[in-house]
Amino acid sequence: MDRLAGKVILISGGARGQGAAEARLFVAEGARVVIGDVLEAEGRQLASELGGAAAFVLQDVTRETDWEAAIDAAAAMGGLHGLVNNAGIYQPATLMETSAELFERHMRINQLGCFLGMKAVVPAMERSGGGSIVNVSSVAGLRGSPGAFAYSSTKWALRGMTKAAAVDLAPRRIRVNSIHPGPIDTEMLKVRTAEQNARRLQLVPMKRMGTAEEVASLVLYLLSDESGYITGAEVAIDGGATL
Repeated sequence: MDRLAGKVILISGGARGQGAAEARLFVAEGARVVIGDVLEAEGRQLASELGGAAAFVLQDVTRETDWEAAIDAAAAMGGLHGLVNNAGIYQPATLMETSAELFERHMRINQLGCFLGMKAVVPAMERSGGGSIVNVSSVAGLRGSPGAFAYSSTKWALRGMTKAAAVDLAPRRIRVNSIHPGPIDTEMLKVRTAEQNARRLQLVPMKRMGTAEEVASLVLYLLSDESGYITGAEVAIDGGATL
């Protein structure tokens, strides 16, 4: 069964990693996707791979005009039914190692970008009869995370923003949920050494990284009509790391 048949989904940060896995899965499930990213070569290659069901837009999530362009691309495909706020950065540093510039960079991309996205898509989703927004937070938004002060700050903020938006947008037939991945085998974790990642995995009950495809399956569920009575939820996908 094509669980996203007829739906148009916008994925920020969609050129690689979790975003790319989501784009591939959504198209396989009947959706059309708009892939937004600053990684132009990788984004265009992915859109080419997916054919007529996908379009790429060069998107800096901190720019309102870029959100407008992405929404226009979705409208050209037939409307907008879902948003995955997937774009984000992870540059680990302790509180005392974090400069104001590093903190602000995380805040602008991970938090402001999600705010701009949620606000921008509402009129288009209303025209489509409603929709679903999935905000990609982190286990670092559910518990204290060592050595990642700025990142954790923004992921906790995104958790609260999700719940506030879920209340505001329910009358507009728009659901808003957050997911909280643990260690996922993508490029983002390469900022740490293999040894550092291996040590961190010892704290995960399942003793392995998750895959981008596993995250994509969860996001698919939250975008689909199967989750029609779920809003304001926070769903950990972390191998038990937050137990």
